[in-house]
Amino acid sequence: MIKVEHITKKYGKIEALCDLSFEVQAGEIYGVIGPDGAGKTTLFRILTTLILADSGKAFLNGWDVKKDYQLIRNNIGYMPGRFSLYQDLSVEENLQFFASIFNTQIETNYHLIKDIYQQLEPFKKRRAGALSGGMKQKLALCCALIHKPMILFLDEPTTGVDPVSRKELWDLLKQLKSEGITIMVSTSYMDEAGRCDRIALMLKGRFLSVDTPQNIVNNYTDDLLAVSSLDMSILLTDLKNYPAVKTCYAFGDVHHINLHPQTNVNTTPQQALQTYLESLHHQELSIRKIEASIEDCFMELAARSAVETKKPKQYV
Repeated sequence: MIKVEHITKKYGKIEALCDLSFEVQAGEIYGVIGPDGAGKTTLFRILTTLILADSGKAFLNGWDVKKDYQLIRNNIGYMPGRFSLYQDLSVEENLQFFASIFNTQIETNYHLIKDIYQQLEPFKKRRAGALSGGMKQKLALCCALIHKPMILFLDEPTTGVDPVSRKELWDLLKQLKSEGITIMVSTSYMDEAGRCDRIALMLKGRFLSVDTPQNIVNNYTDDLLAVSSLDMSILLTDLKNYPAVKTCYAFGDVHHINLHPQTNVNTTPQQALQTYLESLHHQELSIRKIEASIEDCFMELAARSAVETKKPKQYV
């Protein structure tokens, strides 16, 4: 349904997208997961025909984003990260306006937006600019769906949205998938990755890994430890100073670490770490082995990518 071949985009000296290639299958929920500045919005704007890539090709349903932009615009829905509806129009007027643009009526595809529009209905006469952040997102999604697009692009739709609304949105996306709509969604929330069929972990204009969420987690082969003590700040410094620590970063109320293999057969790496931290008088010390999350996988892949980038180029 979506095919991207060697897309590159620069803003001056900044490379927003670097030789990006991937495919999204029809009826799939495909997540692009990465921090701010990873290139997610630039990618979405190219695929929705709003900007041109410097090089490379992209096709939606076989249509070229350069040559067939009018066909593409008539058959996709796009919800940008920034609220972009008409703020002086009411909720009802915005929806009617977007339905008329696509030569349809609200009633025709009302079943697609029913669950979410019912929450907006009490405010249908209110100007869009006067809505709360969560309600603005709901209205924008309704307007993107009113013509039943073949492909729906959602650029960070849950940013700044309360947890209940986030869950409602993902439940709705699951329903839309059952209607045959292909969905491409970006987010910086790693915990949302599990709601997608496949995900691409993105950093600095590149995809670090593309697979199902479970397969990405399964490919994490290192032992992951969660470490905590009474003084977490000092603990983080002490962990980073420990020679056997390979990676270390704060993760909520614990620190996640990987250890290099040890040659000492008389003790395990975990026991050696505990002895080291106890010698530094850490109180209420806890060290336990845990399963990796998508965020742990992202951190490991990002660290590996940084090492690869620093390697000197070899010429033959």
